[in-house]
Amino acid sequence: MSARRLAEQQPDSFEFTPENQAWLERQIAKYPAGRQASAVIPALWKAQKQHDYWLPQKAIEKVADILGMPYIRVLEVATFYTMFNLEPVGKFFVQVCGTTPCMLRGSDAIIEVCQKRIGDPRKVTPDGLFSWLEVECLGACCNAPMVQINDDYYEDLTAETFAKLLDDLAAGRPTRIGPQNGRRRSEPLGGLTALTEFYGADGESGPLSAAQPAHPAE
Repeated sequence: MSARRLAEQQPDSFEFTPENQAWLERQIAKYPAGRQASAVIPALWKAQKQHDYWLPQKAIEKVADILGMPYIRVLEVATFYTMFNLEPVGKFFVQVCGTTPCMLRGSDAIIEVCQKRIGDPRKVTPDGLFSWLEVECLGACCNAPMVQINDDYYEDLTAETFAKLLDDLAAGRPTRIGPQNGRRRSEPLGGLTALTEFYGADGESGPLSAAQPAHPAE
């Protein structure tokens, strides 16, 4: 893994909002006295989300002060885990999965759209809207190819649907999270092919739809 360093340009200060400070105190309270350092990862994650999805030095130091940890120990955590962005990212931070299942299903075409639409990896577009990065497995292999944009997954992509997704985000239009080809979660595109029948405790059986919905109401 290449060396990860803090951004050259840094804000002068960082303070948690009252809401995030209260949230962090609740996380710390989950751990025994003297073990508050166990909250370092959720603390850094909350700081990153508050600061436009990247983690400045002052936020790292603030977390260290709150948890009673040496600055270097928190810096070690922040630089080790790639979930923490150490430099500014776009309003929409696109992480493209390039691991084997996504590659076999066309992630190269998704990356090509990123290069044409956004530019080089880690570079924020002039309007501040987008930046992107190729990452390892994001855990949605059966819905490949897919990307994570901020906190949301967009799956079953093609170059065309991904380009439209970027256009919609840029224009402020609503987007559909999850599969982009019309299927439900990870089911086969044509519907369930297994687990289509129910079996009751009394030996009764029949179509699943006759017993209860296949999915709880959302």
